[in-house]
Amino acid sequence: MNNRRFLEISILSAALFLVGCDNQQQTSQPASESPAVEPVAVTASDSLYRAAGQGTTPGDWDAYGADIGSTKYTPLAQIDADNIDNLEIIWRRPALDEYYLNINPQQRYSNTWNAAPVVKNGVAYVTNGVGLVEAFDPGTGETIWLQEPPGGAEGLPGAPTRGVAYWSDGDDERIIVQRGTYLYALNAGNGELYPDFGIEGRVDLQFMPPEFERYRWGGVPMVVRDIIVLGQSMSDTFDAKEAYRGDVHAFNVRTGEHLWTFHTIPQEGEFGTDTWQDRSWSYTGHAPVWALFSADEDLGMVYMPISSSTNDMYGGHRIGDNLFSQSIVAVDVETGERIWHFQTVHHGLWDYDPPAAPILMDITVDGREIKAVTQLTKQAFAFVFDRETGEPVWEIEERPVPQSTVPGEVTSPTQPFPTKPAPFDRLGATEDNLIDFTPELRVEALEIFNQYVTGPVFTPPSVATEDGTKGTIQLPGSQGGADVQGAAFDPDSGYLYIPSITSPFVADILPGDLEETNLAYTKGSRRWIAGPRGLPLFKPPYGRITAIDMNTGEHVWMVANGDGPRDNPAIAHLDLPQLGVPGRPVPLLTGSLLFIGEGFTNLRPGGRIPFDMPVEISTNSGGPWFRAYDKQTGEIVWEIELEAGTTSPPISYMHEGEQYITVAVGDRMHSPEMLAFKLPSEN
Repeated sequence: MNNRRFLEISILSAALFLVGCDNQQQTSQPASESPAVEPVAVTASDSLYRAAGQGTTPGDWDAYGADIGSTKYTPLAQIDADNIDNLEIIWRRPALDEYYLNINPQQRYSNTWNAAPVVKNGVAYVTNGVGLVEAFDPGTGETIWLQEPPGGAEGLPGAPTRGVAYWSDGDDERIIVQRGTYLYALNAGNGELYPDFGIEGRVDLQFMPPEFERYRWGGVPMVVRDIIVLGQSMSDTFDAKEAYRGDVHAFNVRTGEHLWTFHTIPQEGEFGTDTWQDRSWSYTGHAPVWALFSADEDLGMVYMPISSSTNDMYGGHRIGDNLFSQSIVAVDVETGERIWHFQTVHHGLWDYDPPAAPILMDITVDGREIKAVTQLTKQAFAFVFDRETGEPVWEIEERPVPQSTVPGEVTSPTQPFPTKPAPFDRLGATEDNLIDFTPELRVEALEIFNQYVTGPVFTPPSVATEDGTKGTIQLPGSQGGADVQGAAFDPDSGYLYIPSITSPFVADILPGDLEETNLAYTKGSRRWIAGPRGLPLFKPPYGRITAIDMNTGEHVWMVANGDGPRDNPAIAHLDLPQLGVPGRPVPLLTGSLLFIGEGFTNLRPGGRIPFDMPVEISTNSGGPWFRAYDKQTGEIVWEIELEAGTTSPPISYMHEGEQYITVAVGDRMHSPEMLAFKLPSEN
C-alpha cells in the first residue's frame, strides 16, 4: 500500500495546541510505521461514561442516532415478531403547534419533518417545523413547553433542523440546539434560556465575513465531556474558486465560550497544506461537516466526516489530494487537535462526501477485540478503523482509476478501496449493470447509455457538448449509495444494517463564463438520469437493505426495500418481486427487530430533476410503507401503509412500562406529523 495515501497518525506531545490557533505543523508518521497512539489523558469521571457503541440508555433515546456513537440501537424488545401485529397508532403530533400558527397564521414550513426526538427522564424534546424546540409527554404527545421564537412573530420563520442535544449535570439539565445563526441553551424543565450562556442564552455563530454565506445548521449539536461540537451546512453551488471554509467549532456547554476551531482545509503552517498545490488552501472553501458527528466519550475523541471543497466537480484550481476534504478525522474533544485521519476520496470530483455519522462499534475480528469506527460513503463503501489509532481493520487498497481529459484537471491516479466489507450497492456505469428485463428494454437502455461518458466508479466528470457526449454517468450518483440516513449497528450480533439506493447521476461540467465567474469549469445540468419507458437505467434493487457481519466483514443478507416500478406497463407482465424504491429511510434497531420506512415521497414541484421523472424512480423518493424486518434473515414480519412517506428517523423508548416507536411522515399532500406506535395496554 502507498503510505502517502494511507492515514497518518499525529502523536500527542506534551505541548498540545489548539487547531487554528497555532501555526506550528503537527508531527505525523504513517500508521504502518508508528506505534499506536496513546489514549488522551483521562480523568476520574471517565468511569462514569457509558461504553461507546452499545446503543442508547435502556428506555431512553439519548441522541439523534440513539447514542453519540450513532448506533441507532436500543435493547428494548417488548415489541417483537409475536405481538407486532397488535401495534396501533396511539398519538399524533403536528410539525408545528397551533400556538405558533396563532402567532403567524401564514407561517410556512417544510413538509419533510426530519427531526428525531431525544427522550430523557420521561420527557421528549424535538425541533419543530421551523426549528424551535418543543418538549412533550412521550406517552400522549401532549405539549409540555414551547421555545419562544426570538423577537416574537418576526423571529418565527426558520428552517427545520434534525434535532437537539441533551446534557445534564445533577439538577442542571440543558437542551442544546442550533437555529439559524445562533446556538441556544434551554432549561430542559421549562424551555427558558440560560442568561449566562453566551449573550442572554445564545451564541452568535456568524464567524464568516458578511460577503460569504450565512452559517447554517450542520446536523445536530453534539455534547461530549461538557463540550459542544458543531458543524455547518453550506451550499455547494459555486460562483467562484474563492469561498469560505466550513470549519468545525467547539463551545463550553455551561458558558457558551468558544473553545477551539478545526480548520477543515488546513491553513498556513498546519499539517496537510502540502496536499494543496500553489497555496490553493488559502482561497479554497467549503469542506464542512454537514452530516453528523460521533464520539467516544471515554477516549475523549470526536469523529468528523468532512465533505467536499470548492468546486466539487472540477479541481483544476486546487491541484493535489486536498486534505481534509472528503475525510474522516478523529480529534481530541478537549483541544480540537487531530489524532488521526483517513481520506476516503483523493482530490474529489464526484461530490462523494462522507455523508453519515461514523458508527462506533466493538467487534471481534480473528479473535482480536477491536474498538472500531465505520465510515459509510456515497460510493457504497464501508471503511472500518480502530477508533483509537486509525489503523484499518481490513486492508485498504489504492487502486488505479480512470483519469480526466478536461483541460487543467489533474486527477488522482488511485483511489482507496476497502477489501472488506464488499460494496453494499451497485458500482460503475457499465453495460453489465444496464437493465435487462427484456431484450427490447436493454437495447433502449443502451441507446441512452451511449450518449454519455461511462465507466467504472470514479470515472471523472466530463464536458457536455452539443455535438458530443452529454457528460458522465456516475453510479453510485452523488447522493449515494449511502447518505445521511447512515446505518444501524447491533452490539449483540455485530451486524450492521445499511439502507442504500441505486441511483445514477449525470456529472457534466461546462466552460466558465469569464464575465460571471473565475472558475474554468462550472457544474452543468447536475441531474439524475432515467432509463427507457419510465424505468430506471440500471438493474435493481433501487433501494435495498444490506446486513453485514462486522466481526467477519461478510455480507449476511440483502433485500429490496419497497415495490419499486414493478407495475410499470413495460414489465408488469413479468410478475417481478420487489424492486426497491430510491428513498432515504433511517433504520431503527431494537432488541428484537429492524424497523425502517421507505423515505419521503418526492412529490414536490421541481423536486425531481428532470422534473418529469416518474416518482417511482426519482432519487430520494420513497413510499408510504413502514416495516419491521427479522434481523437474522431480512424477512418482513410486519408492515403498515401510512398517509405519506417517512421523513424522520424512527426511535424507540420505554414510558411507564410500555415500549413506544415514533416516526414522522409528510409530503405536499399530507401535513407533516409524528406518529407513535404502541401495543394495546393490558388494562
